[in-house]
Amino acid sequence: MSNQDLNGQKAVEEKKGSNKFASRWGFILAAVGSAVGMANVWGFPAKLGGNGGGAFLVAYLLFIILFGYVALSAEYAIGRRAKTGTVGSYALAWRTRKKELARAGRILGFLPLAGSMCIAIGYACIISYVLKGFTAAITGTIMTVDTGAWFESFSLVNYSIVPFHIVIVVVSLASLLLGAESIEKTNKVMMPVFFVIFIILAVRVAMLPGSGAGYKFMFTPVWSELADPMVWIWAMGQAFFSLSITGSGMIVYGAYLHEDEDVVGVAKQTALFDTIAALVAALVIIPACFAYGTDVAAGPSLLFVTLPMILQDIPFGQFFAIILYAAMLFAGISSIQNMFEAVGESLLHCIPKLSRKMMLVILGVVCFGIGVNMEPIFRWGPWMDIVSIYIIPIGATLGAVSWFWVMKKEDLMHEINKGAKKAHGDLWYYAGKFLYVPCAIILCCVALFMQVAF
Repeated sequence: MSNQDLNGQKAVEEKKGSNKFASRWGFILAAVGSAVGMANVWGFPAKLGGNGGGAFLVAYLLFIILFGYVALSAEYAIGRRAKTGTVGSYALAWRTRKKELARAGRILGFLPLAGSMCIAIGYACIISYVLKGFTAAITGTIMTVDTGAWFESFSLVNYSIVPFHIVIVVVSLASLLLGAESIEKTNKVMMPVFFVIFIILAVRVAMLPGSGAGYKFMFTPVWSELADPMVWIWAMGQAFFSLSITGSGMIVYGAYLHEDEDVVGVAKQTALFDTIAALVAALVIIPACFAYGTDVAAGPSLLFVTLPMILQDIPFGQFFAIILYAAMLFAGISSIQNMFEAVGESLLHCIPKLSRKMMLVILGVVCFGIGVNMEPIFRWGPWMDIVSIYIIPIGATLGAVSWFWVMKKEDLMHEINKGAKKAHGDLWYYAGKFLYVPCAIILCCVALFMQVAF
């Protein structure tokens, strides 16, 4: 490592002290909290609904197994080995190949880091919509309005959600004051509540007449659909983004992981709970859409038009609306936590004299200062498309190539096997090198050349 890297890392470590997750369960909940977000709540049901139902689910699960096994565990391992976030981790990975390449690694690390910040800016706008929905559910307003007109009243108007926007940014940043400790504590509450709420909603939706057709659509594959390459492409993209394998976010959580933890084991558990979250969300949205004859691939309008309209027609609809938006708030804030922490940790690494409080203030000013000017959906929508078409796929590919083609095999495997109950060998490594990396490259090429926003 360069002197700058070493000094930065030393200073960060001193500031962190014992900044580690206290338990495996706490780490998994925090990682699941990062992964579970809008990609699960409306992204997965919409992609499943628009790409063959059960056939898409089969392809998606195959990619989840692969990416959870090698990609997610690699990012955890890289972060733990570097003991810092994105920039320092890339520098370390490239340095194992040749000492002089550390600087190149540092430079490359800024791209996925920029992706995390850009997503956080757009995401804060989206979760501000959710907070507005939650407020409308609390007051009962959402039970009497024309949901389409209500959604347009703030999604197509400039500066219509400013107070909600401020609350989301402040709460998300405040939850990071103590680093890993506060991330763990908040997610130990938010994630169990998220699962409980969505299970309650799923049980209620199951009672709707006509919901059975939704279950059939989800779990009965039409195998001929798998002949369509785009079903596989969409499933692969959804798996990438659902697990937050972007070459940045999960690295910083790995940096807070204890040396005796099995990174492959915790990666598998993260992938399992993330998949359960996606399926539970789909069990709410897809059967409800079939019961009411609405479009299952509608995207954001599912949450702000379709579901509120359905809730208006069922007993105790206001109660279910409250818990729906509460669950989405938990999912959204836990995801923003990870994005902010990824960027913030690298700032602390690059600027050793910077305090955590000042770092959080800087992130808040940047996030809100940019985001407040793109609150309407016709602004943050294209913003998120640009990020998901260009920055994130390139960042994810840079990460994949850095871990499996640039970093020396023995260094990566040493970290992977640290704390493992059973040593991983060539199967794990070559699955990453010859399956995961090509998948990342394919996804990147599809995004760039076909302008596909995953």
